[in-house]
Amino acid sequence: MPTDPPAPTVTRIFHLSDIHFGLQDQRALDWVAERIVAEQPDAVAITGDLTMRARHREFTAACEWILGLELPVTVEVGNHDLPYFNLAERFLDPYRRFRGIEALVEREIDMPGVAIVPLKTTARAQWRLNWSKGWVTPAALDKTLAAIDALPSGTRALVTVHHPLVEAGTKGNALTRGGEKALAELARRNVLAVLSGHVHDPFDITHQTANGPVRMIGAGTLSQRVRSTPPSFNELTLSRDMVTVRVRNLEHVTTHDMQIDDIPANAKPPRLEGEPVAPVGAVPEVDPPVY
Repeated sequence: MPTDPPAPTVTRIFHLSDIHFGLQDQRALDWVAERIVAEQPDAVAITGDLTMRARHREFTAACEWILGLELPVTVEVGNHDLPYFNLAERFLDPYRRFRGIEALVEREIDMPGVAIVPLKTTARAQWRLNWSKGWVTPAALDKTLAAIDALPSGTRALVTVHHPLVEAGTKGNALTRGGEKALAELARRNVLAVLSGHVHDPFDITHQTANGPVRMIGAGTLSQRVRSTPPSFNELTLSRDMVTVRVRNLEHVTTHDMQIDDIPANAKPPRLEGEPVAPVGAVPEVDPPVY
């Protein structure tokens, strides 16, 4: 007798970013941890900025929270996670404060039919004054492309970065150096999407490259340092070649209203007319203080 075809494998990933311990939203963090325990996603991807100022106490709190999730987790390094006040450590041992979760940093996670592959965009120093901006070095890109090329045939990749690889509709340009080239190379490969953080509002856009389109998905923040939407995270549902994005937040704002259409040049709340904001538009007048 004929048999029904097997049901497609459905994978769920919670995509978190910009937790900023030291200025975290504890109510939001408690809610996310509760949802992870209750819903048991297949993996958690955190795309950088675990801390506000890379202080030891901030890393201690971040590592304890992440280890308490008890699920496959991969963590990108954000610009806020490199030492601010100890330049010797920043240059000689920039990841030292990650030791509590060392095995999770820039970790590849393999699941049925899909893999999360990291791409480093954070640099300890650059040939420009603003070191907080992204930089995809040739070595970092080569490492990521080799990892994608080594995946089993038919496996799709989700690439995790901290900085969006390009900006759109802003005054800034080339803020993530090497980003356009990286997207063009990823377009040649079996990449479902590039997941990022940094700008504190979620987005889901498609960027055209010389080699075809690449989908870019950004997560909001789980800190008090909001732009124009409440603290949130992305729930990604993968089935066959489809990725569905649902923005989850405590205020029950719809996904569409949480997402911006363009990628801001930085992660500060909008200050000037024309800067990208989500339809919610609740821009704080000033950033909360950092102590």
